[in-house]
Amino acid sequence: MGLAFLFASSSSIYSASASPKYFFPVVGCEVKFSQAHHDYAATDILAKKGCQFVAPVNGTIDEVSLVDKWNGKTNLGIDRGGLSISIIGEDGVRYYASHFSNIDTAVVYVGAKVNGGDKLALVGNSGSARGTAPHVHFGISWPTQKDIWWVRRGAVNPFKYLKSWQSGKDLSPASEVLKLKNKMGEIPAQPKK
Repeated sequence: MGLAFLFASSSSIYSASASPKYFFPVVGCEVKFSQAHHDYAATDILAKKGCQFVAPVNGTIDEVSLVDKWNGKTNLGIDRGGLSISIIGEDGVRYYASHFSNIDTAVVYVGAKVNGGDKLALVGNSGSARGTAPHVHFGISWPTQKDIWWVRRGAVNPFKYLKSWQSGKDLSPASEVLKLKNKMGEIPAQPKK
């Protein structure tokens, strides 16, 4: 039986004949990550600056931030990621990653098709990670409008999916993402921080 695919424009799940292949998003370096993250569902993948970030699944680039606009005095949520990439996977899930030192603009631009495992960026500490250990902030959610940063940053805890992909398995977050979206609504209330 094929993996169920979730499409952003629908609350229904359609079955597909083949499951996508998932990739652990940081390659070529030793990494550390944990189940816990500040006060919302996401994971920081600690790795050396310059390690490669790859597309976790086939998909389309939805958003790219090539300029680090973060300012510690204002600490705006929309700017915290610094250099960042948002991918809508072929499974309908949004994969968000941020704090890069560099993004490959020859490959990464809005509307670009990427394959799982494609090299997209380099680990860094841009945005609110400035002054901290280099890492990739990794979030999983459903697609929304461009300015809904509190969903984009992460809604479903990615830990079990990252562990699965790290071990070469294809555990999909699509059904968990759809379930949470249906529970919270497409655009839940914006948090105070």
